Amino acid sequence: MSIEKMQKGSEYMAETLHAYGITHVFLMEAILRHTLVELERLGVRRIVAHSEKGAAYMADGYARAGRKPGVCMSQSVGAANLSAGLQDAYLASSPVIAITGRKAPEFQHRHSYQELDHGPLFAAVTKYNVFASAPELVPMYLRQCFREATSGRPGPVHLDVTNHAGAFLDKCKTNFDATAEPQYARVPAMRPLPDPDAVRKLADVIRAAQRPLLVVGNGANISGAHDETRALADLGLPVASSVDGKGLLPDSHPLYLGPVGGYNRKCANDMIKRADLVVYVGCSVNDQLTLDWTLPPRGVRIAQIDISPEELGRNIPNCASVLGDAKLSMAALVQALEGWRAPTAWTAEAEAALTDWLRRHAARLTSNAVPILTDRLCQDLSDFLPQDSVVVADTGFSSIWTGAFVRFLKPGQRLIRATGGSLGWSFPASLGAKCALPDRPVFCFTGDGGFWYHLCEMETAARHNIKTITVLNNNGGFGQCAGKVRQIYAGKEVRPEDLFMFRNTNFTRIAEEMGCMGIRVEQPADIIPALEKALAADRPVLVEVITDIACDPQEQE
Repeated sequence: MSIEKMQKGSEYMAETLHAYGITHVFLMEAILRHTLVELERLGVRRIVAHSEKGAAYMADGYARAGRKPGVCMSQSVGAANLSAGLQDAYLASSPVIAITGRKAPEFQHRHSYQELDHGPLFAAVTKYNVFASAPELVPMYLRQCFREATSGRPGPVHLDVTNHAGAFLDKCKTNFDATAEPQYARVPAMRPLPDPDAVRKLADVIRAAQRPLLVVGNGANISGAHDETRALADLGLPVASSVDGKGLLPDSHPLYLGPVGGYNRKCANDMIKRADLVVYVGCSVNDQLTLDWTLPPRGVRIAQIDISPEELGRNIPNCASVLGDAKLSMAALVQALEGWRAPTAWTAEAEAALTDWLRRHAARLTSNAVPILTDRLCQDLSDFLPQDSVVVADTGFSSIWTGAFVRFLKPGQRLIRATGGSLGWSFPASLGAKCALPDRPVFCFTGDGGFWYHLCEMETAARHNIKTITVLNNNGGFGQCAGKVRQIYAGKEVRPEDLFMFRNTNFTRIAEEMGCMGIRVEQPADIIPALEKALAADRPVLVEVITDIACDPQEQE
């Protein structure tokens, strides 16, 4: 490139992000200000949040919903907060690109204003973590950020640029070419084929089993293995999932048992206890999914399909392992199982277990009790959710309620949840999800304990007209903590409520003050009309449902 064609670093940065298909960036002032000007010129929206962690959660929601990289940014002093917001993205294999400013090397180790060593802050929550101490390093590092974020097992990455607000890169003259590698603009970036011999071995293991069960997880969801999951279920193979695997098979399928493990439907846990072979696809076979490695019971054979070789047999030895993309591997497995069907008695047992679970919960799902039972809220939300809806759920009880009790009955419905347990994640993440999928209905499901974390982002939603619908399960406190705290404090002259109860707050009024629509629901019959009004609104909506804090999804089994 000639001197006459040299461009500013801000132009290079903006044009590169745009070339990778980035439509929104999420940030806290002040970072790469000149780049933000160029991004606006290119039609990329700049979403300024009220905290660095909120911006990271938005980028995470954008990345998971859109299955593409999400970008968040902050200046040097906000780097610690931004890194804290990447824990959930890391544990959920979400391709978030975090960009921070950092003072030049000659300022380091001299007690410079705002300066900490960013490397250790981001090391635990990223796949790739680099400091571009000179502008000429940025093209190489930025391209690698996209490669690392989207390839293999996806995950967050971090790029530090020189100057606490990135001004050095913004203003410098460069001869870089703003080019993108299109395959790294999405996840999965590449789809490795499985070894045919490994697939045949797995098929033989399944054929030999009398009670095989399939567990699908986040990796299968990222891969888009919906048709392949259904094809295996249609062979009579019962299917359970992690909470992150929900939606691969609709809840209307007679062999979808629901989530298994700690956040579970009891019928799924009961069936995995009865299985003689469990095949995990795209799952971290971790403590939550296995109930601290007690499910399946010791002696049950385990097989895995995963895109990461280090995950195969990591926690439980495998009798068969397939390395490859989940969608392609499951398609190959369907072919290898041609002519096979699961034993009829086992299929019938799984169908009966699901039917019995639904029967036992029917009364609470249709209850007219006041305060409203969260079971009833979940049932009405299941009945109402439009086709192609995305539900973004918080951690804890919110994940259990949406995973086990909200039923996805229409094509295209998806659940995205706080995989890493970050309370308060869901509301800002839902804003990012809506930015990635502007034409699809996006619902946030959260409790008041989680919503308090980032309720200030209602102003962000209103300012940018990010039209999400937030269903607030307001029970006045930390519902998940209430039972255990009361048990520990029983018989003592103390106030256990101090640890889990909040002041009575009308969030509807707060929402209206911030520019959103607020709808308060105190009667079960008003839930669906409120959701209908919210869906028809032309601005972000908070549907505040007053529920019973005694509702515990884990004590109803």
